[in-house]
Amino acid sequence: MWLLDKMLRALIRQGGLIVTDHDGKTYTYGDPLADPVRIRLTRKGTAWRIARDPRLGAGEAYMDGELLVEPPCDVRDLVLLVMGNGALAGREVDAPSPMRRGLDQVLWRMDQFNHRARASRNVRHHYDLTRQFYELFLDEDRQYTMAYWRSPEETLEEAQRDKKALIAAKLRLGPRPDGSPMRVLDIGCGWGGLALYLNRHYGCEVLGVSLAPDQVRFAQERAAAAGVSDKVRFELIDYRDVKGTFDRITSVGMIEHVGARHFGEYFARTNELLADDGIMLTHTIGRTGRPGRTDAWTRKHIFPGGYIPAMSELVRAVENTGWQLGDVEILRYHYAHTLHEWYTRTTAHEAEITALYDARLFRMWQFYLAGAEQAFRFDAMVNFHLQTVKRQSVLPMTRDYIATEAARLMAAEPAPEWHLAQAAE
Repeated sequence: MWLLDKMLRALIRQGGLIVTDHDGKTYTYGDPLADPVRIRLTRKGTAWRIARDPRLGAGEAYMDGELLVEPPCDVRDLVLLVMGNGALAGREVDAPSPMRRGLDQVLWRMDQFNHRARASRNVRHHYDLTRQFYELFLDEDRQYTMAYWRSPEETLEEAQRDKKALIAAKLRLGPRPDGSPMRVLDIGCGWGGLALYLNRHYGCEVLGVSLAPDQVRFAQERAAAAGVSDKVRFELIDYRDVKGTFDRITSVGMIEHVGARHFGEYFARTNELLADDGIMLTHTIGRTGRPGRTDAWTRKHIFPGGYIPAMSELVRAVENTGWQLGDVEILRYHYAHTLHEWYTRTTAHEAEITALYDARLFRMWQFYLAGAEQAFRFDAMVNFHLQTVKRQSVLPMTRDYIATEAARLMAAEPAPEWHLAQAAE
């Protein structure tokens, strides 16, 4: 316990933490007047497991039931306390030794080789959980990316609706000059919600592509149920293998799975697929600082092959592949609110998730959502919107068109049925 004790004494300055080790000995950290988070370590080696590799060790100890958070607090309170103090100190909580840092860097670089077969395996690792699982914490449209919170009073359903409106506004959709519908490519289409939204509001033809089989099947079922299978198609295919030319391309929460080594390939291939007068919108999580690496716990348990880009990495890839930047927007704190709502819904459905899988997966998901939230809450992560074009002339002189069209779309679509049902109760 001596090493973990030393680390926590240096770290916890605001708030309070009380740790009870396996032998019953209690250690107190931080402000003695604060209402503390209390945790208990259940095995002899747990303290060393955490101290040796704090992020990986703490995550796995919590998953395995070796680290217990005592009510009324939960693991989110613990994560926000520890990471919040780390942010105030201006340093990482997980400060690895030079040797471990070097080894982890090598393993991370190997993990970033996302050839087609590996990319498919990585996507299935995360997205092939059952439909019922995602239904328990996502909104009714199954939007599994940042929602757009115009007001803290909005519901998750409303904020996700507004996110789709913002993306659509930046695409400047409408009929072609000859009156025919635009062709849109939706890379990493998820469960089909955005593609169906774009068709519903603009009549465009949409091809959604993904490497997650159940997502594609579900999206196809949704298109059939809406009677638009001839206009909105979904295929299980790597975006690099798509053929044809498209008037618009959207990629929402997909480039994070491409891998740092493949950003140039991503922008080069999408440049080939887009018409000369087209527009592409890339929506991605982004680092607020310099390029980094994906931590070992996230690589192992959540997103193998995944990487959150820095703005410098994306802009370099854009410049090197023939694009011009039409617009860049930094979306702050929206994902923190989204993740908090997902965490709340996940925790409320503990019994159902444990029945679907087991208690370990439930705790893993809690730790993932809580850790992700703190990254957005304490300024390590934001969301980027990159609007890229081949010709600057396809865009208006000012950004006014974005707000005007987004407002029109938000007013045109009523509050989701889930919200209306709650309001009636």
